[in-house]
Amino acid sequence: MISFSFALLVGLAVTAGRASAQEDVPIRVMFVNQFPDETVDLYWEDHKYPHDHPDRRKLEARIPPRGGWHASDTFLRHEFSYEHQGKRHYITPPPGNIHGEQFLMVAGDSEGYKVRCEITVNSQQYMDYLDIMVKPYWAPRAASRFLELVRQKYYDGVAFNRVVPHGLTQFGIARDFATRTKERELTIWDDFPKGIKFEPGYMSFAGSGHDSRTTEIFIVNPGVSEAQLRMFGENSWETPFATVLDVDNSALRKIYSGYGDMPHFGGRGPDSARIYEEHGYTYLSKEFPKLDYIDRCYVVDEVGLSDLSAGDL
Repeated sequence: MISFSFALLVGLAVTAGRASAQEDVPIRVMFVNQFPDETVDLYWEDHKYPHDHPDRRKLEARIPPRGGWHASDTFLRHEFSYEHQGKRHYITPPPGNIHGEQFLMVAGDSEGYKVRCEITVNSQQYMDYLDIMVKPYWAPRAASRFLELVRQKYYDGVAFNRVVPHGLTQFGIARDFATRTKERELTIWDDFPKGIKFEPGYMSFAGSGHDSRTTEIFIVNPGVSEAQLRMFGENSWETPFATVLDVDNSALRKIYSGYGDMPHFGGRGPDSARIYEEHGYTYLSKEFPKLDYIDRCYVVDEVGLSDLSAGDL
């Protein structure tokens, strides 16, 4: 299981320089493998040798599946490669963030990773589900963090605590006090924006400032106005990483929304600060009995696979 404590490591700062000197600019690159059961052999391409030379390709690391990762202290313009489904993929890491770090997924031509969340709807009267496609290249830090939390069963039992009709649906404060307190302290850095505009069904981590994302997520609801849609993504931490499949016909429309937004925004819904308190879910059940909840979330292609032990990573 990938641990995001490594995201707090301070990489070497990237200095400005001429293009001809970029190979001397250090960068730390985090390569992450989210395939369900396929180990990725990552190679460094040594450009001193021609493509057909036996010393051209050097094994950098074997990256295990389901959140396995490898940190490479390398330099700009260095090239890496890996093979997936008979095709070799090449990576030249782009410049890093202010910490001199870049975060990349080795996902081949994968469309994404399907997550199913089984949920209550219509004020807990029925069970339904949301099918979510996690996109590996839209916002790789966010995608990896979400998959990590799903595998940890973090979202199981979590409330849809903020549901604004024709606006957004938000969730992500764990039912267990110790768990939500611990994970709240583990922030991840912002992803580099890829120019992907929000649409109904798109998912993003919520945040409160630069590099502030933890566990809370919002989904853009169907029927959102064009004006509101343009506002999503104005903050650096709002980057889409997944989409609800067939959103117009999905269970998203059936999640109870009668309480509206948080009090801070003029609604009658739960105060998220109170949910984080020790008896936060007692507060929800007593004062907001109609809320809907996630029963469980899982990565579809990982059902039936054996758990990875710490030794596998």
